Amino acid sequence: MVFSSITFLFYFLPITIALYYLAPFRMKNIILLISSLFFYAWGEPVYIFLMIFSIIANYAMGELLCRVDGKKKVLALAIVVNLAILGFFKYADFAINTVNSILGTSINIMELPLPIGISFYTFQAMSYLIDLYKDEVSPQRNFINFAAYIALFPQLVAGPIVRLQTVERSFIYREHTLDDFVAGSKRFIIGLAKKVLIANNMGLIWNQVIATEPGSLSMASAWIGIVAFTFQIYFDFSGYSDMAIGLGRIFGFKYNENFRFPYSSKSITEFWRRWHMSLSSWFRDYVYIPLGGNRKGLAIQIRNILVVWILTGLWHGASWNFVFWGFYFAIILIAEKMFLLKWIERQSNAVRHIYTMLLVIISWVIFCIDSVSGIFGYLGAMFGLGGGGILGADSLYLLGSNFIFILAAFIFSSEKSENIRPNGIIALTLLLILSICFIMSSTYNPFLYFRF
Repeated sequence: MVFSSITFLFYFLPITIALYYLAPFRMKNIILLISSLFFYAWGEPVYIFLMIFSIIANYAMGELLCRVDGKKKVLALAIVVNLAILGFFKYADFAINTVNSILGTSINIMELPLPIGISFYTFQAMSYLIDLYKDEVSPQRNFINFAAYIALFPQLVAGPIVRLQTVERSFIYREHTLDDFVAGSKRFIIGLAKKVLIANNMGLIWNQVIATEPGSLSMASAWIGIVAFTFQIYFDFSGYSDMAIGLGRIFGFKYNENFRFPYSSKSITEFWRRWHMSLSSWFRDYVYIPLGGNRKGLAIQIRNILVVWILTGLWHGASWNFVFWGFYFAIILIAEKMFLLKWIERQSNAVRHIYTMLLVIISWVIFCIDSVSGIFGYLGAMFGLGGGGILGADSLYLLGSNFIFILAAFIFSSEKSENIRPNGIIALTLLLILSICFIMSSTYNPFLYFRF
């Protein structure tokens, strides 16, 4: 069963929160663990065994790291085991298809469904083992606490990637205050509204546009479509992050931020300091810096950027367009580090923002279309090279019928929107009711990042 809807949350959350707050502290982590495993099993029952295996294997390898002399070998084994699991379920068919296309073979693909959130919890487990090897965290002797850390449902399936040092002490002791509960509830409702009211409606626009053949797509419709996807992926993922951070706070955990208004950036370098910050910092700390970072000369730095960004692309999906997407950003970031950033910084804020968003929007075309011909066909339509003309009747319809949602997307993706966030209980209650109404009236409720 594919977990494609957030409707289940509304049945699951009230019961979980009630049980959690009624339980004594010594039982709270157990309740969180059981609830998290149930939550995961509801989405994909078979893969609960994979999750349990990952927990047991990483706990055992953590114990080995603390008990044997050959720590490097144990860490290498742990990384190989985790990457092998991730690689098998996420990249096996991609590898088979690539081999078939290169060698002309006809090896059958396995068509395994992707375990929800496997990239997130695998990276989370590896961060614990690497930090344990470097003596940056304490070994987790309590199996329940460790299992809850890996499986914790608020951020299990789509992040943010939480490192143990962020929440280590909270598994031993954490306070539960009314202020935290209120703040967490507010953050959850805002995240839900981002997802349901904005991301879902942007997704409907994008689905309508992408269903049109690029050759008959007007220039205006192509831009409306990809701008809609630009907003969909942001509000979808940042909405989920808000929900995860809010739920974490309700349960006494304080997660780091994962987004900081990335569409207000004025360079691609700045954009990646604001977008999916937990993933960016993971690759920086566990890949880029260990490879030498920027400490061993320009040639090594360029190599390291290329490695990190191709891996970042592959992390997002088993398809060549994700590799191209990562390479695309690698080239831009290398150019900014070498010369482009100095030129950009001399320009006006408006020019810098247009430059950044134009490159980001183009990147989303590469990200969401999985064929080279499709990518170039869509880019051609965007820049007037398609057969659909400049402005079509469908463009006016898309703008007119979705004007409120598009306007809301522009407003709430800006840093200035921090000053107009709903704070009062009446406003938040109305926002929650409106979100629930949209959920109940729509069958389109998937989180895009569930598949990563």
